[in-house]
Amino acid sequence: MKADPIALLTSLGHAVTSRLDRLGLATRFAIAVFSVLGVVFVRFGLIIRELYFSGVRSLSIVIVSGLFVGMVLAVQGYEVLQRYGSTEALGVIVALSLVRELGPVVTALLFAGRASSAVTAEIGLMRATDQLAAMDMMAVDPLARVIAPRFLAAIFSLPLLAALFSAAGIVGAWIIGVKLIGIDDGAFWSQMQASVDVRIDIVNGVLKSVVFGVAVGLISVFEGYFAVPTAEGVSTATTRTVVTSSLAVLLLDLVLTVMMFRGLN
Repeated sequence: MKADPIALLTSLGHAVTSRLDRLGLATRFAIAVFSVLGVVFVRFGLIIRELYFSGVRSLSIVIVSGLFVGMVLAVQGYEVLQRYGSTEALGVIVALSLVRELGPVVTALLFAGRASSAVTAEIGLMRATDQLAAMDMMAVDPLARVIAPRFLAAIFSLPLLAALFSAAGIVGAWIIGVKLIGIDDGAFWSQMQASVDVRIDIVNGVLKSVVFGVAVGLISVFEGYFAVPTAEGVSTATTRTVVTSSLAVLLLDLVLTVMMFRGLN
């Protein structure tokens, strides 16, 4: 049975226009959210509550993951550096890998899987149970009351969590490299301190975390706010948040890395 070319073109056109329509909706939503951010700081307690929900309750998985990632990097790095007689540079390799790349990226992926998915589900359930509509009826802007605090919490939480991830990873590498393998303690820390630059390495890593926080936070609140008000719709929105956030983080990481290295040359 031959495929109808008209039907294929129609389905392709519908897919493209629906994606463009959703992109336009997301752009308008982002502009609306940014326009109410100043109002949220009047009720700073809302942001603190969401910081606890998104940031503090993500500490355990972030720190444990960072500790084990640092240990794995130490084992792998030692095996490579041993061939060239440069095992004292293990701290430099681990620190640069964590601060520049793995810290911001892995933390953002963990944040998307743990906190952002929960935010989407929470907002989606509020949509399904007509809580957002009730706020509109009472002249309470749901963007300022519900969306903006969660969005700001993601922006504030991710850089702090990424810093803790990197710190835990360095501690894990120190445990493996110094305490178990026997690398000189002074060489481990002194070479790391001499090689890691604040502006080039740490600041760029923080900037990455902030950009990831904007992207992940915006995706999570957008998917929850426009979720279909059914159990299946909320489930689909939650899954879409994790997938879209992960892809956005990896794409933004590539773009930011190219821009940062080009700026250094």
